[in-house]
Amino acid sequence: MMSVNKALFLDRDGVINVDHGYVSQKEQFEFINGIFELCNHAKAMNYMIIIVTNQSGIGRGYYSQADFDVLTAWMSAEFAKQGISITQVYNCPHHPEKAEGDYKIDCQCRKPQPGMILQAAAEHHIDVTQSVLIGDKMSDMKAAEAAGIPKRVLLNSLYNEGIDDFGLASLRVASLSDIYIQDIFI
Repeated sequence: MMSVNKALFLDRDGVINVDHGYVSQKEQFEFINGIFELCNHAKAMNYMIIIVTNQSGIGRGYYSQADFDVLTAWMSAEFAKQGISITQVYNCPHHPEKAEGDYKIDCQCRKPQPGMILQAAAEHHIDVTQSVLIGDKMSDMKAAEAAGIPKRVLLNSLYNEGIDDFGLASLRVASLSDIYIQDIFI
């Protein structure tokens, strides 16, 4: 019988790193305080670490998929130095209006659609009902809700769109360290 896993799903820009806008090189990448401690805590509680990130900068031609892959490999190596294994990073390069060429589509992977989460759940035998998602936008909360993730953490961010709608988040926090206080992983 196949074992069922639980995962900590993380958005990237605004949760793992400071969202400087279309971050595509390690010189632009600034880890958010507490991300390594949070992931080590999740790891100790037997959560896989999965990253689900919209990257329309690829579709807009700001950087390439190869640029994203190089940065992702570097980021994953930085996590590994902290004893954290990133199970997988999923990214959506599409945008329904602002992308170019084949990237200009209304897809099921771009959050608020749940495609990346559902793909990860299928590929890694994840029980989404036992999982947690941390994001900094309402699109993250909507994707998690659509995928069936009940524990949704909205990290205060630069984005306030739909904030009156923040009931989609099961918890709203000002910093990653505030998550421990709430025992979201139990």
